[in-house]
Amino acid sequence: MTQCKAYGAAEAHAPLVPMDIDRRAPRDDDVAIRIAYCGVCHTDLHIAHNDWGTTVYPMVPGHEIVGHVTAVGAKVTGFKPGDRVAVGALVDSCQNCAACADHDEPYCAKGPTTTYNGIDVLTGERTMGGYATDIVVRDCFVIRVPEGLDLSRTGPLLCAGITVWTPLRQKGVGKGSKVGVVGLGGIGHMAVKLAVALGAEVTVITSSPGKMDDALALGAHDVLLSSDKAAMAAKFNSFDLIIDTIPSRHDVNSYLMLLGRGGMLAPVGALDLLEPIHGALLARNHRSITGSLMGGISETQALLDFCAEHQVLPDCEMIAMADINSAFARMQTNDVKYRFVIEMASLA
Repeated sequence: MTQCKAYGAAEAHAPLVPMDIDRRAPRDDDVAIRIAYCGVCHTDLHIAHNDWGTTVYPMVPGHEIVGHVTAVGAKVTGFKPGDRVAVGALVDSCQNCAACADHDEPYCAKGPTTTYNGIDVLTGERTMGGYATDIVVRDCFVIRVPEGLDLSRTGPLLCAGITVWTPLRQKGVGKGSKVGVVGLGGIGHMAVKLAVALGAEVTVITSSPGKMDDALALGAHDVLLSSDKAAMAAKFNSFDLIIDTIPSRHDVNSYLMLLGRGGMLAPVGALDLLEPIHGALLARNHRSITGSLMGGISETQALLDFCAEHQVLPDCEMIAMADINSAFARMQTNDVKYRFVIEMASLA
């Protein structure tokens, strides 16, 4: 066991502060990683503040981890010291159930182990995340970062990127597909970039006229104001897929009406109740609503490979570790375009 520097929360709504945490000595199937960058996700803030009532303190956030391998366990053959690697929201699962066999680890029948605020299946200890200098992770949950991918901007792909990549691939989006993206935050801007790179015709659906220029600059082909009833009506039955990134409870019926035959709505932002849905809107046009939490490890690897090939990267603002509390405050007011990334050398 070794000690490393980290930033974490000692109690709910307390500022994140420097702390020393223990990392286990690598097991036979472990990879030890020196963290170079860690993205900042809104979930980090929620867990740090105990907004969902599940947090155990002290806790260290961070599940968009990118760095270099420093050591590997005796049975690890896929990685070696110096490799560019990444770790997302999961660090373990049972590896025996049907979901794990299908490389769908987020839906492990026994429940996956999250990168932070989770429970190590062997020791029962709480996992600590990537706001730290180092981490040790089971090798099958480590993702290779292709050489062509900018290491400093890879982190958000592990959360915002994979969150929208999964429904895009599930629907088979490609050339000729018509995709709507509701909301233009950290997740929404990745949905636009990835759908465009896949060849789709992309429309951003927003209630904010001021976001029109931003949407077009990100590659969107059109912008639809949800407050414009005539414009919305003109787009009825138009989209194959709508990715809804709104993070709070809201009414999705107006978006269902925009879907064409066999169209699919994917709410990926709201993990709370949605407003009641009119059943007739599903029956008409054979529409559907799909849930999606995140992708599995192999799917995340495929995403990074795609992003390296097509140079699809999030728009990031780099910060020092000491700036994390001001970044949290800015995130609460949506004052970031579009993701914060911590340069971990500032902690070391």
